[in-house]
Amino acid sequence: MASQVASVFAGIAQAPEDPILGVTVAFNKDPSPVKVNLGVGAYRTEEGKPLVLNVVRCAEQMLINDPSRYKEYLPITGLAEFNKLSAKLIFGADSPAIQENRVVTVQCLSGTGSLRVGGEFLAKHYHEHTIYIPTPTWGNHPKIFTLAGLTARTYRYYDPATRGLDFNGLVEDLSSAPLGSIVLLHACAHNPTGVDPTVDQWEKIRQLMRSKSLLPFFDSAYQGFASGSLDKDAQPVRMFVADGGELLMAQSYAKNMGLYGERVGALSIVCGSADVAVRVESQLKLVIRPMYSRTPGDWSHIIKQIGMFTFTGLNSEQVAFMRQEYHIYMTSDGRISMAGLNMKNLPHLADAIHAAVTKLK
Repeated sequence: MASQVASVFAGIAQAPEDPILGVTVAFNKDPSPVKVNLGVGAYRTEEGKPLVLNVVRCAEQMLINDPSRYKEYLPITGLAEFNKLSAKLIFGADSPAIQENRVVTVQCLSGTGSLRVGGEFLAKHYHEHTIYIPTPTWGNHPKIFTLAGLTARTYRYYDPATRGLDFNGLVEDLSSAPLGSIVLLHACAHNPTGVDPTVDQWEKIRQLMRSKSLLPFFDSAYQGFASGSLDKDAQPVRMFVADGGELLMAQSYAKNMGLYGERVGALSIVCGSADVAVRVESQLKLVIRPMYSRTPGDWSHIIKQIGMFTFTGLNSEQVAFMRQEYHIYMTSDGRISMAGLNMKNLPHLADAIHAAVTKLK
């Protein structure tokens, strides 16, 4: 009977495969015994299996064996210690920006989430909405920033003739960029070319950008994997921090820690002063909250209350919303019968409560 009902989505066209992940789809469909997948940037063992670093295995065991760990909601900005160490890793333990409390760091969903949060923050609070990205660059960069509300333009980076850096072209394009424009910079191990500026070239780029008040937005996905040194790979970023100017820094631990499926990342914004940093953090929370943050409120009472019923704390308006939109029925005072819950309908209830408390506060 259901198969005869016309779908309201019948007019939706088939979307093309992701240019990178689509390679893996095609690879998996290929029955050849000699097939080789060189598309996705994921490290593998000699047998072609996913590589899990020993340090990651050790960390996992430490977490599993730690009885003090709990599963409560994290703050909007994420795990405080993770943020602190992420900033220290990229800016250096002795960074003046960190010591002066000018750095705001928030935990994000890997590099993609860090870039998106940063892009949306700039679209809301920065006076220029144009971001210059290198040609070529990671395929998701223009999509992320466009969806965040910025206009993506390009600057020359790679010279096919020399298979190296088109430094003159880079300088010309950034020199002609409007004052205050945002510029995306790969911190190290440029993706996809593997071509990085020299230290001297980085210094000239820094001087040029600061002279035109161009805002640096660094993307770091390979710290430690370019040269083998965490500090050396962070040197370009630290050069920009050392001059006292402001910048954005997106970090991903997918590649250098092999945490592809964990979606671990961070966004840091180096501000001009500590008081500006406080205000920037407050606005970052407002960007993150509707994007992916967790359901507001303390729900620990659910497991503290006893008996057949739970007094959820939902108000009559929220109860009516859940009945109308999610077909969930309870008394108007928010009381629910725990006996009516099972493993199948529990996720549906959780989604409904999340929607109710975020839309109807």
